[in-house]
Amino acid sequence: MGDADPGLFGPGSVTWQMHGDPIMWVAGVRALYLQALLPRAVRGVTQNSDYRRDSWGRLLRTASFVGETTYGTAPAAERAGARVRGIHRRLTAIDPETGERYGVGDPDLLLWVHCAEIDSYLGVARRSGYPLTDAQADAYVDEQRESARLVGLDPADVPAGTAQLADYFAAIRPRLAATPEAHDVVAFLKAPPVPWPLLPMRFTLWPAVAGTAFAALPPYAHELYGRTPPSAASADRRLRATGRILRAVPATLRWQIPPGHILGAVGRLGPGTRPSARRLPAKP
Repeated sequence: MGDADPGLFGPGSVTWQMHGDPIMWVAGVRALYLQALLPRAVRGVTQNSDYRRDSWGRLLRTASFVGETTYGTAPAAERAGARVRGIHRRLTAIDPETGERYGVGDPDLLLWVHCAEIDSYLGVARRSGYPLTDAQADAYVDEQRESARLVGLDPADVPAGTAQLADYFAAIRPRLAATPEAHDVVAFLKAPPVPWPLLPMRFTLWPAVAGTAFAALPPYAHELYGRTPPSAASADRRLRATGRILRAVPATLRWQIPPGHILGAVGRLGPGTRPSARRLPAKP
């Protein structure tokens, strides 16, 4: 089977199984909405990115990083992390309120981005019907400290379980705000430009994905954005319906989407390593 390196997580992890679920696309968009609510974080993106012109490329690069660090070999994951750290070291942004220039790789900002992602991945998966126990959810948060290390954080400073993750959000909430840049992100994600072959998908599927992702935000995020939050039951129904639709697409077809990290991992390690909720570790 060639290089049988299981990577940083391996088939025995919650990460390996859960990241193969297609609801992760909805979770990733939810993370973008949430991340935009920390003013310095969103300004770091808007002042350094051509996301309006290369939105699809940016989404694919983010998905590729998650795929490579989850399903690639350990050396490939380390190289992916080194690339991200190198980019962060070169980028700065200016706080328009104070005139202060700050680094995009500031640990405080990296921690926010990490926690917003993990909260989104975990919350959207569970609410959409992905069968995680509380122990598996805690194991996932703990495993993802390895992803935090890759982007430059000290794992000791990163939440190691769902209770610590909740404490982090409770502490940072007073610093969140819907700046003009955050509203720009919301407006942009409603109808991002895509390559012309993908226009039919943008018109037919994307509104449902983006709308479901926004509905999945916590109530305080809706309020910051000036929206009335939907009921938790309503948002959960949308997530479960979306999950059923996405999971009805055969995995072998979904996994053909470039760059094919899951197929590469299964080819490397064998068919018994195909990610599936049925293979979640019983005792993480």
